Amino acid sequence: MINVSVINGGRGAAGLIKALLRKPDINLTSIVNAYDDGKSTGEIRKFFGMLGPSDIRKVQELMLPTDDPNFYTYKKLFNHRFPENIKREDALNEIKNFLENDNAELVGLKLESSYVRSHIKEFLNNFFVCLNSIEKLREVTFNFADCSIMNCIFAGAFLHFKRNISDSTLFFGKLFNLRGNVIATNIENKYLVGLRENGEMLYSEAEIVELRSNVRIERIYLLDEPLPKNSFKKLSASEKRYYLNQHNCHVPISQSVALSLTQADLIIYSAGTQHSSLYPSYISTGLSETIANNKKALKIFITNIGADYETPKYKASDYILGAYKYLNLTDLRKYSMEELFDFNLINKSDNINSSSYVKYDEESFKGINVKRIIKNYESREFPGKHDGDLLVKEILLLREENNYIYD
Repeated sequence: MINVSVINGGRGAAGLIKALLRKPDINLTSIVNAYDDGKSTGEIRKFFGMLGPSDIRKVQELMLPTDDPNFYTYKKLFNHRFPENIKREDALNEIKNFLENDNAELVGLKLESSYVRSHIKEFLNNFFVCLNSIEKLREVTFNFADCSIMNCIFAGAFLHFKRNISDSTLFFGKLFNLRGNVIATNIENKYLVGLRENGEMLYSEAEIVELRSNVRIERIYLLDEPLPKNSFKKLSASEKRYYLNQHNCHVPISQSVALSLTQADLIIYSAGTQHSSLYPSYISTGLSETIANNKKALKIFITNIGADYETPKYKASDYILGAYKYLNLTDLRKYSMEELFDFNLINKSDNINSSSYVKYDEESFKGINVKRIIKNYESREFPGKHDGDLLVKEILLLREENNYIYD
């Protein structure tokens, strides 16, 4: 059995994860940060004081066992969202009906397994009762518009497991007999913000994700409390940097993450959104140390195929250099490239004229002491995304070979 740890966020590594799950000799763990604070996840975080379950939920949905007779029911459950225009009373009545009637469906789904049904009922009851008291205490109401029902269930599990998102996540892995493990990078409820090179603040993870600009993000930070919108308007860029550096939280990786990386035979840094999905994991205290100390693991970095809103002008070298920068921000010593990466897989697309593809800037790699493999890893079915099977084939071949061929 090959132990594989993938550092990723949400569905950013969906193709890779699906391909790894198709290999019977792989024990897969996905490491995901939970700082998402957008839309309904933001409501969950605001009301329950917890990390965001959305990206964890998305990866767990990929790991649902396809041979389970309830597979399609569970898949719909993981993906179900209340309508944008739903009335609060209708959402509450939907949950209340499920809690009070033994044979009631939940969001139109019949949960056949009494074991699964009983736990979901318990977690939703926690959510329902606690939400009622929070709304009365704060004199505010929860907005169910476009809210994932599984996020509500996660909130109830979070309360059940004494406010520990790691224990909650691991329990869902057992409850749904997932084909791999999904673990949160950290368990402390911190808030992600960013500072752009022009001094403009990004006050939340949602603002980082929604960024529409060619101005690069200079740095991300983790704070104890969310910053009020526009609260930094009177500060100069240097004053903003000073404040953020003084209040930046150094959050340790969870014990589950440390164990997974220590036991890993393969450590894969997946492609994905950098500042909102990947860098927040990289700045976790102990992550770089644990990776560097694992001398037996093959460490693979996968460069994005296409540009995104967060990194519209990134070239291939910017991805691994950005990762290296953030991996060295938190621990007490600086790690070398060789301790953190063995290979960098870079896509060479047939569609060379497309401006949306990440360009391979060979000259910029002269000071980067990491072996590069430049091939076409693009999916024919989904242009702009990686072909997971091609990636896994390459990675497993690298693990078996003694003599590597690279550019």
